[in-house]
Amino acid sequence: VQLQASGGGLVQGGGSLRLSCTVSGSSLEQHAVGWFRQAPEKEREGVACISGSGSTTYFADSVKGRYTISKDNAKNTVYLEMNNLTPEDTGVYYCAATKIPQLISIRASIYDYWGQGTQVTVSS
Repeated sequence: VQLQASGGGLVQGGGSLRLSCTVSGSSLEQHAVGWFRQAPEKEREGVACISGSGSTTYFADSVKGRYTISKDNAKNTVYLEMNNLTPEDTGVYYCAATKIPQLISIRASIYDYWGQGTQVTVSS
C-alpha cells in the first residue's frame, strides 16, 4: 500500500487549502486514513481521520470546526479541507492508513502505512 500526499503550499492567514491523499495498491475502503502534521521542533500531531466506510470521522480539538475530511473511493483519494488557517497550522502534513478500516484514531502508533509529507506554510 502506498500513499501520496499533495496539495500543500503557501497561504495567507485566514485562507484555505485542500490536501489530497491518494492510495494505491489497495482499495481505500479497506483502510481508515488519518492526517498528521509536524511543525519544526514539535512532535507529530494527529489532526483528522476517516473510517474506511467514510461514515465516521474524528478531529483534533485544534482543528475542529475548521478542517473537514472526506473521501472519494472511486478515486482512492482522501481529502483534507483546511479553512481559516493560522500560522499555527504550519507544518509538514502526512497521511497514513491502517489495516483495519473501522479503527479510527489520531494516534500515530495505530497506522501501518505512511506517505511522504506535503508542506503547508501559513503566513501571518
